[in-house]
Amino acid sequence: MSVVVFGGGAWGRALAFAFGHTTPTKIVSRRDLSEVLLPLNKNLVLKGHSLITQCDLQEALQASLCVVAISVQHLRAWFEQTKLPSNTRVLMACKGIELGGAFVSDIAQSFLPSENLCFLAGPSFAKDVSASLPCALALHSTNAELAQTYAKIFPSFMRTYIQEDIIGGEIAGAYKNVIAIAAGVCDGLELGQSAKASLLSRGLVEMCRFGAHFGGKAQTFLGLSGAGDLFLSANSVLSRNYRVGLGLAKHQSLEAILQELGEVAEGVKTTEAILQIATKENIYTPIATELYALLQGKNPLESMGALLQRS
Repeated sequence: MSVVVFGGGAWGRALAFAFGHTTPTKIVSRRDLSEVLLPLNKNLVLKGHSLITQCDLQEALQASLCVVAISVQHLRAWFEQTKLPSNTRVLMACKGIELGGAFVSDIAQSFLPSENLCFLAGPSFAKDVSASLPCALALHSTNAELAQTYAKIFPSFMRTYIQEDIIGGEIAGAYKNVIAIAAGVCDGLELGQSAKASLLSRGLVEMCRFGAHFGGKAQTFLGLSGAGDLFLSANSVLSRNYRVGLGLAKHQSLEAILQELGEVAEGVKTTEAILQIATKENIYTPIATELYALLQGKNPLESMGALLQRS
């Protein structure tokens, strides 16, 4: 058994580190990762595990299991360029919605059969995983055997729960990024914990309503994939989306915020994608709608006021 992780960002490296505890693991990235992998490999060696090594695409395709941790907006092009064999088994570890309205599962199933796909969801920060801190995650798949196979390669500090609700899991993981931006704005404006509690609870309802439209199950949104991930992302500066909200509250330009982050904040594009879907499907999404206006330049205090004082 061997694993390859596609994606050299913080999350991809953290997952490679996690799988390195149980399975020989390689990582594929367009940039040289030797320096950033050093502390992770040092930790693995001290524990008696194999090093994470970087490899090219040809070598990567020999792996037993694949993990994809790249930006959702680049996912379709990545599949087109990579040309994975149809029998490749893949764990999708990215959260977001493509501009135009395609979900991650829609994109992945355009290139691979659904029985070869598994989707990772739930509350976890790359920094925590890289420090071997405990967390619990959900593996969503219609193929229970495949989900069990992936569950076995997670280390003991990462507990996994297997669920079938793919659409619910991926909508929850995408939508929480949107609400996390709004939470950052709320905190940045110092509107108080009562206001934030109202925002998060209503955000969870909005997420559930959107997901139910596509067949997502309520328990998915109330569990790790939904509420769990939302509570994490909406309450920590380790969340890039939350930090986007903090920056907007300080009247920083979106361009400057994203440049300072240095990595993708999926919630920015996902907000627009949700609005596209909501308009087409006639779904009520007041928080996402107001947040999109804020991202387009609306005054943050006016946006929060419109939400919190809305009749």
